[in-house]
Amino acid sequence: MRNSLPVSALFLLLILSACTKDKDDESCPPNTPDDSLTYNPTPVDLNMKLPGYLPKMTFPADNVPTKEGIAFGRVLFYEPLLSADGTQSCGSCHNQKFSFTDNELRFSEGIDGKEGDRNSMQIVNPGLLKKFFWDGRSPSLEIQAFEPVTNPIEMHENWPNAVSKLNAITDYKVMNFKAFGTYEIDSFSVVKAIAQFERSLISNNTKFDRFMKDPKMFPLTSLEKLGFELFMRDRIEGGGGNVIIAGADCFHCHVDILDMMDNQFHNNGLDAFPQDSGLAKVTKQGFDIGKFKTPSLRNNKYTAPYMHDGRFETIEEVIDFYSEGLQYSDNIDPLMKNVDIGGVRLDSLQKVALKAFLNTLNDEDFINNIEYSDPNLVGARRQL
Repeated sequence: MRNSLPVSALFLLLILSACTKDKDDESCPPNTPDDSLTYNPTPVDLNMKLPGYLPKMTFPADNVPTKEGIAFGRVLFYEPLLSADGTQSCGSCHNQKFSFTDNELRFSEGIDGKEGDRNSMQIVNPGLLKKFFWDGRSPSLEIQAFEPVTNPIEMHENWPNAVSKLNAITDYKVMNFKAFGTYEIDSFSVVKAIAQFERSLISNNTKFDRFMKDPKMFPLTSLEKLGFELFMRDRIEGGGGNVIIAGADCFHCHVDILDMMDNQFHNNGLDAFPQDSGLAKVTKQGFDIGKFKTPSLRNNKYTAPYMHDGRFETIEEVIDFYSEGLQYSDNIDPLMKNVDIGGVRLDSLQKVALKAFLNTLNDEDFINNIEYSDPNLVGARRQL
């Protein structure tokens, strides 16, 4: 989905092009902040919004979240002027209705019609993550936010042009001043603001969140409980291949107290001969071939298709894969202990139960939270 350049923004750019340096010309935006503006950002404790059983977020010393920074980041996240042709924003490939993934597409399409080669990752509780992108090439949200603007397959713009367009909008310069104390916008303030907004994208009201807070008040159904038990158990065999304990063996990588991920990278047996080198593209180490970042299972209902290449269209296909579809490769993760028999071999009831538990990880409030939505659509955008 693409956004078109607002007519009002085009009109403003025409006005700016005609401006002179005459200080008495009120049609030209000021080059310095109004005397009435003050730099007094309001700190925001985002950790107060996280479910209590999850770890706390840490923030860069030079980019602690503030009300003003988050507000500016929200506008920039949905700003198509960051792309070369003014048609695409961060929100184009990270749609709130799909937990900030890309409209059920396997691969996102950039402004030139080029298609990427990996599935768009969701943005949910990103302040808990240590590395970003499927291959972990970015160590922070700030660094991650630099790339899509200049990526030739995505927004295909350069930062000087992008910043110039933003600086032509007075309201943006005012927002930048209120957030960071400088009137002139640069690429660093842009990515800092976007990172602040992204860290504010907190999901905290799944059925599982409520269960973890008070199991007696918010119990799981018998089917969900069975699914949770399977999720948290290994498959253990006795002599002759008899199953002593049935388990789905999910918990090693999808750790419940780390928001259903482990901040690690794994070759999970998707391919005998991985075509995408994954983490190895970053580390240049052969043993990292086919390793990809563990995604959170939170909001899995909204984030199809699944895996780094979007090969599975439904959660049932994912469960079937781990049940009987694993493929051996030389560097498959040791955690994939049942690869010799294709997987954990769940029966039909166990598969249904596991899906029932996975559904307790979905947060409808998150995908409908107006504070995370496109300000163009709720009247919160700049008034031109």
